[in-house]
Order: sequence, then C-alpha cells, then structure tokens
Amino acid sequence: MAAVLPTTTTGSMLPGLARALVQSGKLGMPQADTLQKKAANDKVGFIDALLGSGAIDARNLALFCAETFGYPLLDLSAFSPEMLPANAIDAKLMQTLRVVPLSKRGNKMSVALSDPTNSQALDQIKFQSEASVEPVIVAHDVLQALLASLAKSGDQSLNDLVGEEGDIEFAEEESQAAAAEAPVSEVEDAPIVRFLNKVLMDAITLGASDLHFEPYEKQYRIRLRVDGVLRDHMAPPLAIRDKLVSRIKVLAKLDISEKRVPQDGRMRLVLSPTRTIDFRVSTLPTLFGEKTVMRILDATQAQMGIDALGYDPDQKALLVDAITRPYGMVLVTGPTGSGKTVSLYSCLNLLNKPGINISTAEDPAEINLPGVNQVNVNEKAGLTFPIALKAFLRQDPDIIMVGEIRDLETADIAIKAAQTGHMVFSTLHTNDAPSTLTRLMNMGVAPFNIASSVILITAQRLARRLCTCKQPLEVGRDVLKSAGFRDADLEGDWKPYGPIGCERCLGSGYKGRVGIYQIMPITEAIEALILGHGNAMQIAAQAELEGVNSLRRSGLMKVKQGLTSLEEVLGCTNE
Repeated sequence: MAAVLPTTTTGSMLPGLARALVQSGKLGMPQADTLQKKAANDKVGFIDALLGSGAIDARNLALFCAETFGYPLLDLSAFSPEMLPANAIDAKLMQTLRVVPLSKRGNKMSVALSDPTNSQALDQIKFQSEASVEPVIVAHDVLQALLASLAKSGDQSLNDLVGEEGDIEFAEEESQAAAAEAPVSEVEDAPIVRFLNKVLMDAITLGASDLHFEPYEKQYRIRLRVDGVLRDHMAPPLAIRDKLVSRIKVLAKLDISEKRVPQDGRMRLVLSPTRTIDFRVSTLPTLFGEKTVMRILDATQAQMGIDALGYDPDQKALLVDAITRPYGMVLVTGPTGSGKTVSLYSCLNLLNKPGINISTAEDPAEINLPGVNQVNVNEKAGLTFPIALKAFLRQDPDIIMVGEIRDLETADIAIKAAQTGHMVFSTLHTNDAPSTLTRLMNMGVAPFNIASSVILITAQRLARRLCTCKQPLEVGRDVLKSAGFRDADLEGDWKPYGPIGCERCLGSGYKGRVGIYQIMPITEAIEALILGHGNAMQIAAQAELEGVNSLRRSGLMKVKQGLTSLEEVLGCTNE
C-alpha cells in the first residue's frame, strides 16, 4: 500500500519525491529547494539533480522509494532488452517519461521507473497502453543505461537498414510551410530522415509505381508495387511509425496533427538538375496507425515515346494516324493501373510542338509535361471537368485532354469540342473498345454525336515482361488452342516462354511490363452500327471482321513473340 504523504506549506511547490525525502529527514528543506531550482535551470529531472549532488546514491534512493511507497524493488541489471515486451509503450513516450515496460499479461502491465510520485507519467502510460499499470521501483542509473541502450539499438536497427546512404534533396516549396508548424523532433530525426530517403531511392531504383507503409498491431511493413505486383521490401521497427508518417506529411504539406481523417498531398524529389520525381501521397487512419501510400509519378515515362509502349506496327500506324488528324476524339480505356495516363502523355509528347496549344484537365495531373497547360480539377472550389472544358474552348486550343469522362455533361462538351475543330483525348473505365461506345450511349450521348466525333478507341492492359532468364516451355497444342491460339498461329517450331528467376528480376522471372492493346478505328460500318443503336457484341463482331484484334488475341501475339508468358495474358484479359 503506497504511503499517504501530508502536504506541508513550505514544501508544497516541491515534487512529490522531494517532499517525501524532506519529511523522512533524508533531505533538508533548503537543500531540496536548491536542488529543485538547479533541476529547473539545467532542464533535467529532480532525481538527476539529486543524484548529481551526492546527497544520496541511486541504490539507496531506490530502496527508500520502495519502502516509502510500498512498491516492489527490482534489480533491472538482470533484464536484457530482448526480454522486454515489444511495442508495449510508444518508444518516444518511453524515452520522454523515463520508464520501461517489463511485462504485459492481459490487461496488466509492469512498468519500471525510478520516481513513483510521477503520477502524470503513470496516467499517460495507462492512457496510451489501455492497460492497468503496476509500478516497479528500479535504480535510476540502471534505468537510464537501459533507456540509452534501447534508444541506440532502435537507431542502429534503422542505420543497419539504411547504411551510409540517404542524403537526397526535396524541392523546398514542398516542405517549408508544413515544417514551420511541425515539432523539430518529428521533422529532423536523422535516422528517420535517412531511412525514408533510402526507401524512396530503393523504390525508384527498382522501378516501383507505388509504396505502401502499413502499420499493424505487432509489426510495420513496407511494400513496393513493382511491375504491378506488391512485394515485401522492409519490416522496420514498429516504434518508428509515427515519426515516419510525420516526416512524409511534412514533405507532402499535410497536417501532421490530424490523424483521424484521410489526407492527400504531393511532394517532389530532386534527383538531378534535369530530373525530378513527383510523389502523390495519401494517408488513411487504420486500427493501428495511419497507412500511407505514395504513387511515384515519373515524367520521364511520358518521354519514352510511342515505340517503347509495345504497340504492334499496324496498331501504331492506326494510332498515329488518328492523333495527327486536325479534329476528332480519341478515347483510351482500361482499368486503373493499365497505363492509360502514360499512353495519353506519350501521344501529347509526340504532338507537343511550338505551333500547337495543348490544355489538359486532370484529377490530379500525374505527369508534368513542359509546354502543356495542365489544370487540376477541384470540385470543392467549383473547378469541375465541364467548367475546365468550357474555359479551354475560350483559350484558343488545338488539343484538349480530359482526364476522364465521368458524366453526360463532360461527354457532351468534349464531343462538341471534337466536332468544332479540336482534337480531344480522354479516358473511360470500360473493359474493351466496343463496350466504350455502348457506355457513352448509356450515359445519354446521342448516337449521331458519337459517330460524328469519335475516330478511334484503344483499350489496353499491362502484362509483366519476361526477364532475360526466360526459358521455352513444353505446352500442349490443346492448351494453346483453348487459350485462343488459332491453327495458323501454331504453325512453325516456336514455343511459349515461361519465367525462371534470377538476380536481375529478384527471382520473379519478370522485369518491366509490356502493353497489350486493342486499337479500334471507327469505320463507316461501325458508324452505321452506332447510329442503329448496336450493342457491344455487334460492334465487336464487326471490328473483328475488319481485322481488329481483341485484347486476348493481342496478348497471345505477345506470347508468341516471347515478350510475356501465357499465364500473364490469361490473367489480365478476358475472352
């Protein structure tokens, strides 16, 4: 049972431990006042000032606290850091309050401390851990040594992950505003800064498209999406989650104090005077902390050129012919992550010349392309796709790109622009090219307007490209025919290739991705079907008669060329 100490008038301003020492006669009132003032001036705890004065040693102070307050006494030197429960208390809070969790069973947690009168610290631990706290008295010097060891091992674990690298530069405007509001300890923690820098550089080196920072109850996981597949990358200490998210939020100009709602931001990494990488940042509150996802937006992807995207020669000819016409509409369709934005920007980059005025409306603009007037739609501020399009038409445009046609109003304005002498590019989320036309009709667009404005539709998917370690496989003729190969396709002695795995592809058998495309020009026969309210199946049948390959068939041709595997094509196309 803890002792109840009377509060004296003279010692009312002293901390609880100082009052107990004065009342027991182990410390005089003048000496206690002097030590309290010294602790305040030196910005240290009262116990540090007390032990530094030589009035009592750490061991006898621990004995006094245990006897006076009725708490058990423990020799902490017998404990090693490996024996302590992991993540029972936030590491930063543990260092601030100078406590160490010793064990946790159910809803009860034993906590080692040297000052049992620090009720505020006990309350904070109880609130943060949601556990009943049982104090255990330990010698202050041994406690300090263990805390220092824990802090060093935490930093060392990050240093082991980071190595000697980590000094990279972020664009100044991305960090100044938020950094002014952020605590210095959150922003300038050197191991955290270097660790995040390494993760970002690893992602860029591996060609990742997304980074996932995911907190769970007993672990912290970082994954990278490489070639469309998420891969485990690192498992840093769980204790860094709050500092790591704060660092990311500062760079992305987000509110580091707001952890209850999702936030979206953007940051820029400067790799060289001629190359920068943008990151689109999204945070999401989860059960065990904020999950953060970063989309890597590399403008160099849009400058690869159409030849690098994987179009077959006849497909490329049809696409280039369509986009170089003076007016009309070209639509790109496919699911999220199928490379629609890169395809559109590759087309814009081809057309981006001094004599051409190009304007884009996007949500948001993912790739920065010099020479193109890019607008981010902002529905909260009233800047929607239709309003941006109307404004573009008063800006003397030659080419307009709409990030996505989502509703009838946007579709009507885009079609009118295509009919009045402008080239319009846009995207829709449909499965293939023929269903794009029926989707527009279902939106309420008049068939006549569709037939007179749309000149070409391209549907696309991204399949993983086989690494150079690929090897030919023995696959039965029946299997190939069931996948969609025709008898004429199987002539010759070619064999499909399959993934093997090597150091270059990190054992996956794939390195990079290749596009699979369905390029469908709107011919007179297809226009007649549109005007006659034809369905997607009728349009697809007519397109096949005209030599338009389906996505599956285009993918199978990539298999025959040895660019990807049969299982990849079957996995990303429907037939």
